Amino acid sequence: MAQATATVAAPTDGKAETNPLRAGLDTDRITEPCSVVFFGASGDLFKRMLLPAMYNLRLTDIMPNDFAIVGYSRTEYTDEAFRDYCKQSVDQFSRSGPAKDPLWSDFSQRLSYISGEFDDVSDYDQLKAKLASNDEKFGTKGNVLYYLSTPPQVFPLIVEHLAKAGLDPKSNTKGWTRIIVEKPFGTDLKSAQGLQTEVEKVFDESQVYRIDHYLGKEPVQDIMALRFANMIFEPIWDRRYIDSVQITAAETLGVELRGGYYDNAGALRDMIQNHVMNLLALVAMEPPVNSDADSIRNEKFKVLSAIRPIADDQVFEQAARGQYGSGTVDGKMVPAYRQEKDVDLNSNTETFAAVKLHIDNWRWAGVPIYLRSGKRLARKNSEIAVRFKPIPHRLFGEKSDTIDPNFLVMKIQPDEGVTLRFNAKVPGPKNHIRGVNMDFNYGTGFGVESAPAYERLIADAVRGDATLFTRWDAVQRAWEIVMPILSTWQNTKGTFPNYPSGSQGPEESDNLVAADGQAWRRI
Repeated sequence: MAQATATVAAPTDGKAETNPLRAGLDTDRITEPCSVVFFGASGDLFKRMLLPAMYNLRLTDIMPNDFAIVGYSRTEYTDEAFRDYCKQSVDQFSRSGPAKDPLWSDFSQRLSYISGEFDDVSDYDQLKAKLASNDEKFGTKGNVLYYLSTPPQVFPLIVEHLAKAGLDPKSNTKGWTRIIVEKPFGTDLKSAQGLQTEVEKVFDESQVYRIDHYLGKEPVQDIMALRFANMIFEPIWDRRYIDSVQITAAETLGVELRGGYYDNAGALRDMIQNHVMNLLALVAMEPPVNSDADSIRNEKFKVLSAIRPIADDQVFEQAARGQYGSGTVDGKMVPAYRQEKDVDLNSNTETFAAVKLHIDNWRWAGVPIYLRSGKRLARKNSEIAVRFKPIPHRLFGEKSDTIDPNFLVMKIQPDEGVTLRFNAKVPGPKNHIRGVNMDFNYGTGFGVESAPAYERLIADAVRGDATLFTRWDAVQRAWEIVMPILSTWQNTKGTFPNYPSGSQGPEESDNLVAADGQAWRRI
């Protein structure tokens, strides 16, 4: 397959710059001080992602000098033991490598810990005293960000007890108060609405940051730039030129140590309802009136509002599910889903979900949107593939040549970049036509490593920028879209397993797109 590489042009003003590709960029530094409280600080997410993110934000001089971190969970730690635990976390999981002095010495002194229950108001009184101490010792000025990295069932407890202890926004007369809520935000429409009722008793919508780490990935942030900063794409970004859109989130991993959680979730809830639906909204949205958070989120909500509802009797025509069996992944034999730890031997939970949607508006009418996500597939690959319509009349190419449709592929992970696939003449006397790729890669194009998503998202929450966080109306609408599928699947026993590990997924998924004369791109 022929391939071309795209590069990024340096600024043309002649000014010297250490990295010319970053010349003239605004500083990322946060100016306001704050305390960040992590509920669930003994958990895996904090250890692997959140604490290393905070350390790297300080290492790269994005966090202000005046900040503090408070860990809160049931596990017993002294402040010193918690600092040792945090250093091990940074040493093992930080993208910048092991913690180094003198930065670590300063950073560690800003770490403290409270061993507390989520439903004991006296433990929140300890937290209140700690935050007051941080204001005095580290100059955090009453600003506080709460991060709920706990099991979802305790979200309402934490919110309720923050209010009881006077740690809510209305009680904070010194600074601002915000809260980050991890996914899943509910397990179905009803539970999501119940959780929202409890949250809005204490926090205003402007103070709630519902996190979806996919939105913090650099290629996802670039979707709008690709569309709205380039005249070559937006004029053809509609039903006249686009044939279909495929959004894929494929993993080679199984459920690992999350069998108990995953068996009560499944691919539809774990991925399609949030991550993949957010990608769809970015791809299909109209240009916002400006770049502020609500203008962008308004347009995303309009897309979700325009998605055609799926009737109960159409679920099996518009959605397909699967569950992996045993097989070979990366040259190693792996067990079937039902043999994974903490998974029911007769589990009806899907590890693969595919959905066909239609957006009933002027731009997208008649363009099928295909979504799929699954575990134990052939390759880790998350991408958005926009397939353009075939040429209306063939002028070039030998009779044996196949003239493929053009594709614009936004690659999210593990590769980060953009591929444009078009047709070109093969050198020589014959008029042979072949498809070629023009590739852009973020790492080589800009000469910098993309920061992990949590670094961007935590920093944005501290800044008060909600652009990359999901608003409640969009969360509710996403649940409304998937509920007919979820209800039907829960009430119908699947024929599982129906795809081997290391494969492209179940045959039912192929049939879903084949009914429209389409085929999935290979994972």
